[in-house]
Amino acid sequence: MKSIKNIITILFLCLTVTFGFAQEDEEDQGSVIQTLTPSKLIGKGQYDLKWFNNLYTQTKSTFSDGDEPRQTFFTSTLEAYTGVGSNKRWNVGAILEFRSNVVADRGALEVFQFDGERGTARSGLTSIAPSVKFVPLESVTNFSIQSSLFIPLVDNEVEQGVFLDQNGFIWQNRFFYDHTFTGNKFQIFGEINSELNFGKEEDSFANNSLRLTPGVFFSYFPSSKFTVLALAQHSQLIELGSDFEQDFTALGGGAKYQLTKQLNIEALYTNFVRGNDTGLGQTFNLGLRAVF
Repeated sequence: MKSIKNIITILFLCLTVTFGFAQEDEEDQGSVIQTLTPSKLIGKGQYDLKWFNNLYTQTKSTFSDGDEPRQTFFTSTLEAYTGVGSNKRWNVGAILEFRSNVVADRGALEVFQFDGERGTARSGLTSIAPSVKFVPLESVTNFSIQSSLFIPLVDNEVEQGVFLDQNGFIWQNRFFYDHTFTGNKFQIFGEINSELNFGKEEDSFANNSLRLTPGVFFSYFPSSKFTVLALAQHSQLIELGSDFEQDFTALGGGAKYQLTKQLNIEALYTNFVRGNDTGLGQTFNLGLRAVF
């Protein structure tokens, strides 16, 4: 898996080198992290690239009392969009997901070894999704929808007791809305993520179910280039034919910083504070976004 490590390193360097040579002055209307939230779309001829990394690790779950052998699941997501049309109402793109998981009490950072050790680790490119973003109401530019169809690239969801990713199709629709308060110091962002999982029931625990995940993010901007935020999310997996249901609630916070006019970085932390039929772990997240 050395080639995968090299690809990740090259992606990071390309983003950093291309957009990070000089710190540019922000325009009066604010930086990208302030004005170009997920609710807003880019214009024709622009590109929006996001590389987001999520590491979830757990030693507790609702399936047992006390500590359990550590399990860690790493997801690296690359999103790319471009604007079409002249009114910033349509963006088209694609999403790629790479995963690396380790179990059997292996260390959390061992997900980055990509060793595929039999019975304790798996990794690989797990899904690809064509995607579209659009603003349904011309007069409400801070409300948008992102619709994506995730196509699984895994043959088996579980091998040698190690879960990699869902082996089923996911039709994902994310509804975004944000509001900036007078003075441009405070901003609230809301999201409802719906995921319709479908496929053969024997292929995945989640097939023929619907997952709904509402979330709210409250941001404070000490300056236009920097923000700190608090977040709350709840996820509910609803049975539509399968025999598995699940729910959990996570709380957390983080920060974003505008490195240059085009490039920003974000770091987030969440803690699963409650749930049913789920792990009770923590997530550590790091992302880069470039808009040009």
